[in-house]
Amino acid sequence: MFQKNCDLTEKQIADKAEQLLQKMSLKEKVLLLCGNWQMIRDTIKYKRSYNPVPIESHGNKRLKIAPVAFTDGPRGVVMGNSTCFPVSMARAASFDRALEQEIGEAIGKEARAQGANYFAGVCINLLMHPAGGRAQESYGEDPYLVGEMGAQLVRGVQKHNVMACAKHYAVNNMENRRFYVDVNCSERTLREVYLPHFKKCVDAGCASLMGSYNRFRGDQASESSHLLTKILREDWGFEGFTITDFIFALRDGVKAIEAGMDMEMPIPVHSGLELRDAVKQGKLKEEVIDQAVRRVLKTQLTFENTPDPMTYTKEVVSCPEHVALARKAAEESIVLLKNKNEVLPL
Repeated sequence: MFQKNCDLTEKQIADKAEQLLQKMSLKEKVLLLCGNWQMIRDTIKYKRSYNPVPIESHGNKRLKIAPVAFTDGPRGVVMGNSTCFPVSMARAASFDRALEQEIGEAIGKEARAQGANYFAGVCINLLMHPAGGRAQESYGEDPYLVGEMGAQLVRGVQKHNVMACAKHYAVNNMENRRFYVDVNCSERTLREVYLPHFKKCVDAGCASLMGSYNRFRGDQASESSHLLTKILREDWGFEGFTITDFIFALRDGVKAIEAGMDMEMPIPVHSGLELRDAVKQGKLKEEVIDQAVRRVLKTQLTFENTPDPMTYTKEVVSCPEHVALARKAAEESIVLLKNKNEVLPL
């Protein structure tokens, strides 16, 4: 269970999820598994298209199932005037696990205060090239360091009943051609270099993982049964739910959900009613849809039935304590190289 102090047992959560599932129509099920991004509304109302308020999934109003309310990161909550922490690369230079968990707690508080229940800012791509587009968002090139820091961010965020999402799963290192590159590495390289940090976040109780844009061994990473089912669920025992990176991660919705990709964000491109039609045409078993719905519901129910450690009001956003924490993180991130015996420049 992700949250150890949940008021419900795992059986009670599973039973409640099953009861909700049995009340849902096929259309309601497939809509539960995709985003409902109101980009035009946000652009007009907030003068900003991306994430001024939570980007929500559909949820289900009839059955009172709350939407997944997404906020991005990782330099803090991107909504509103949230505290802007040093980038992950800087925080990693502190080598301070406790400090990273404290930052995670601050992020969790500010997310809740602004209506989010899902933080997609645990970015743990390995920085294999300095021109990588996510260079500043990752913790570095070492799987151990990246995993240690990512796991602490997960723990801090989830203390405040915000579902943490680790991304981008997996072997995602390239910015240019990231939608097309096909990564083909050995199984040993995959498991020893590209996956240990993801497993560390899963072991820390991470609620969700985001699939990446790139291909892996000929398949889209978000359509790879080897990544999403064999490794993630069968080998690691992950019980949360997966989501896609935004808009361009899928090419085949049926293949993706059969492989273990649960939710397409932020809008249905290859899911939603396309999956409903696939079921009606006999191209997809409804049981596959049901399994994805169960994963989403069980994860949400766990967090929703865990007592909050505090009350979340707008006053917590960019409060003096969080600003001081950001300054502390910046100070701790500074690395001073002493030029002893004139060893520099190399």
